[in-house]
Amino acid sequence: MRRSRKKSKVDKMIPIYGADLVSLKDKRCIPCEGGIPPLKSEEIIPLIQQINDDWTVIADHHIEREFKFSNFQNALDFVNHAGKICEDEGHHADFELSWGRVKVMIWTHKIDGLTESDFFLAAKIDDIS
Repeated sequence: MRRSRKKSKVDKMIPIYGADLVSLKDKRCIPCEGGIPPLKSEEIIPLIQQINDDWTVIADHHIEREFKFSNFQNALDFVNHAGKICEDEGHHADFELSWGRVKVMIWTHKIDGLTESDFFLAAKIDDIS
């Protein structure tokens, strides 16, 4: 009797050559289902170097950046634009909105820490500022 062999996820993976040459903003956020560890400091360093210098890593837990605007309406428009990107990516930042200022905080809530997708999202938000 012959057993059928189920293909594992590894068998179904397609190698993408040159993926490391794609800018972070051109990569897609991957939904996290949990069960993976957050990035460690040594994994965060090369990613933070690829986004705007105004992003700050907070306790290896999340990244944040403050954006300044000339008025409340411009700040609100920015939040709405960034919010659309978050919705399109299926990965949601936290926003703190006040007159002429928006603070963006990003982390993967499912694992309460950072993943590569957090940096992809930050790069996309950088692109609209």
